[in-house]
Amino acid sequence: QVQLVESGGGLVQAGGSLRLSCAASGRTLSAYAMGWFRQAPGKEREFVAGISRSGANTNYADSVKDRFTISRDNARNTVYLQMNSLKPDDTAVYYCNAIPATSIARGLLNWGQGTQVTVSS
Repeated sequence: QVQLVESGGGLVQAGGSLRLSCAASGRTLSAYAMGWFRQAPGKEREFVAGISRSGANTNYADSVKDRFTISRDNARNTVYLQMNSLKPDDTAVYYCNAIPATSIARGLLNWGQGTQVTVSS
């Protein structure tokens, strides 16, 4: 059974940067389009960014466009989220998951534990 493992979160000041990683065991991520999601306290999980299987196509939520970059290294079976110019509103637990397509924000696999990102003002 596939297990998604997110890492790279932490505490950062507003304006700072973090790079999240998503690795998988038990499944080859290159078979899927992949997405990053986040869930802030008291809010529903929301889509952040998606990337096609090859990495050629990406899609972003308006709230992170021009600040976040999703990428993937299929040889390493890993997906990344580079987050720049972080804001306190970006504070959330971040999750990755396979998605049907870059524009369809629905997780296909079991959710991992996520990684906490906290942005201080």
